[in-house]
Amino acid sequence: MLIQEGNDFDASNPDTSRQKKGIPSEIKSDSCESKEQQQQPEVACHTHGIREQATAHPEQKESTPQSDVRSATNSKVSEAKPRSRTGRKLGAKKMDNKAPQNRKVTDYYPIRRSNRKTKAELKSEEHRYIDDLIKNGTEEGMQVKHIEGKGRGVFAVKGFKKGDFVVEYHGDLLELAEAKMREAQYAQDPQTGCYMYYFQYQSKTYCVDATKETSRLGRLINHSKTGNCQTRLHPIDGIPHLILVASKDIEAEEELLYDYGDRSKASISAHPWLKY
Repeated sequence: MLIQEGNDFDASNPDTSRQKKGIPSEIKSDSCESKEQQQQPEVACHTHGIREQATAHPEQKESTPQSDVRSATNSKVSEAKPRSRTGRKLGAKKMDNKAPQNRKVTDYYPIRRSNRKTKAELKSEEHRYIDDLIKNGTEEGMQVKHIEGKGRGVFAVKGFKKGDFVVEYHGDLLELAEAKMREAQYAQDPQTGCYMYYFQYQSKTYCVDATKETSRLGRLINHSKTGNCQTRLHPIDGIPHLILVASKDIEAEEELLYDYGDRSKASISAHPWLKY
């Protein structure tokens, strides 16, 4: 009730409410006496009590009815707002987060990602490159020369690095049963050379028959146990292809050779050059 009466008094006298902050204690006592003349003893006693406290404690600031209203309002608002466990208001921003923290190098410099490709990526690119060469029938960096006492041979006209694709051993891809039938037919003609290459792929035996004369160079590469090429399987869409890759660095003008792998006595007796 005391606070509300003070508010009504201030509202009815706006000029007086503006000047209350600068009024000394002696003037407030006069206002108190005027209130006593208006027969409001409760308000007068309350004001005298405030004056006595101000006199007894001059260091403290004198409270006014208007300040009491604000403190009461603030207390109600603070009670209405939820507080966290630590006593801070939940809606308020935490100042602790603004404290300086340890920074990372990436906060100042962008992450530099390496342009180097992984081994798997390089192998995949190489596989696709060989796919294109096989599908297009590309044969580069080789030429055919005649060798005295040996016949035709294939020579490099450029260098090959170890592991490089050289050429496909191109021919008819046959299963074992059909390959044996052709081999029996070729055996009837002594002039027919040996151009059949047997291999296994996914637990099944196949044969590439390159006996038929063509312009492909893989069938003309000669045998040597210490050759500079080796055979390798290269599947494309589930179909095996027999290719030759460099087993070591090959220089230009060097003959291309690989091991036929035939060690049977009958083959060696028919083709003595298989021993070397």
